[in-house]
Amino acid sequence: MDKETHDRGMAMRRKVLGEEYVDRALKSADDFNRDFQRIVTQYCWGEGWGDTTLSPRERSILNLGMIASLGKMEEFATHVRGALRNGLTPNEIRAVLTQIAIYCGIPVGVDCFRIAKTVLAEKR
Repeated sequence: MDKETHDRGMAMRRKVLGEEYVDRALKSADDFNRDFQRIVTQYCWGEGWGDTTLSPRERSILNLGMIASLGKMEEFATHVRGALRNGLTPNEIRAVLTQIAIYCGIPVGVDCFRIAKTVLAEKR
């Protein structure tokens, strides 16, 4: 394990997803999925999100589109929350979702708008 990359990933993961979310994920780690949590932290958050070429805001926009296109709606909700933490406004999220609906299809757009509306309501 590259400790520096892992530490950078953990800091970014906590910044984007929030302390409570990350603590819950790590607390649920066991012998079966502990290595997976390490991989997610080091590879996804340390290597990917830790690269400063793109801002966290830009990465959030990309992730919303990619995760929506995969139809992974639980992860999509997590990344709507992350997008808000990374400074996207509800209006910007709406514009991203419209773009998703155009390129991924209306049924995906319906799911995304439904989930984003629920997440945005949590923030009120």
